[in-house]
Amino acid sequence: MDKKTYRPLTIPKLGWDSKTLTASFGQLTAQPLEPGFGITLGNALRRILLGGIEGSAVTAVIIKGVNNEFSVLPGVVEDAMQVILNIKEIVVCNKTGQPGKMRLLVQGEAAATVGDIVADEHLELLNKEHVIAQVAAGGSLDIEFYVETGRGYQPAQWPIGQALQSDNRIYLDAMFSPVLKVAYDVQKTRVGGTIDYDKLVLSVFTDGTETPVDVVNYAVSVLRTQLEHFLTSTEIPFNEISAVDIESVEDVLQDEGEELVQGLRVDLLVKPIDALEFSVRAHNCLINAGVTRVIDLVNLTEDELQKIKNFGRKSFEEVKEGLKQYGLTLGMNLNEADLLKLKDKAKE
Repeated sequence: MDKKTYRPLTIPKLGWDSKTLTASFGQLTAQPLEPGFGITLGNALRRILLGGIEGSAVTAVIIKGVNNEFSVLPGVVEDAMQVILNIKEIVVCNKTGQPGKMRLLVQGEAAATVGDIVADEHLELLNKEHVIAQVAAGGSLDIEFYVETGRGYQPAQWPIGQALQSDNRIYLDAMFSPVLKVAYDVQKTRVGGTIDYDKLVLSVFTDGTETPVDVVNYAVSVLRTQLEHFLTSTEIPFNEISAVDIESVEDVLQDEGEELVQGLRVDLLVKPIDALEFSVRAHNCLINAGVTRVIDLVNLTEDELQKIKNFGRKSFEEVKEGLKQYGLTLGMNLNEADLLKLKDKAKE
């Protein structure tokens, strides 16, 4: 029996808007997509981003002098309930994903803020100006915080049948997700003479503990992992079927006035690496190693990049993320002459 032949799918090219990309906001564009795929993928990614990304939050506290959340705190303007509500707004960046502890001790008249909290080494607090409570003259506030990692929303984990805890611990409900808001917009785009392909624009807002690039990568990993288990037989290799040989590329997409050949920005590739706006350290290390243009950089392998003198792990990750914003990677092995020929051919 002859093997069945499948039609290829359109493989989208992705790019982050570098002009607006920050640690807490990013706009990702994916195009072209098969007709109808914009809403399908946009909605799936949005649902996972809002409820399926790991984050850390305070899940329990011990406030010295009280044993429940309805108590009055001597020497503190707010009651225990208001203090707990303020604690829920603490933004915790967990570098390892492991549980941790934090401690707040304020004595005398002062505004107790997140910046006064002493945290474990792997925990970083971002909203340091956020006020936890106002301590009156002669008063004090002593709180121990317990931080855990999770996904989405978690109700307070009170032990069954125990209203009061022996160590006076108060359990809190927690919202772990670092993603605050996700919006997507689907537009039509052209491929050759066909005008009904989709263009997906995904806008992601985070609390700063995770970057938009990282949470989207996490969401895609979750979605891919879940969908793999729906395969009931051998997977159809659409990535191989749909792969396009760069020598045969004929369609050129227009994006912000730059030529895109098979999704690659030719004008960007031949620009100096200054266009990628790396940190001074990473930029100088590359220049000293003779890597002066973007195409020189993407043609390096990961091993070659790591072997550059004084090029540390932080700079390595910075370069990878910087390239990812433009749909580029290391080890692309591009031939400049071939790219320019394709660009000239597309203009004819």
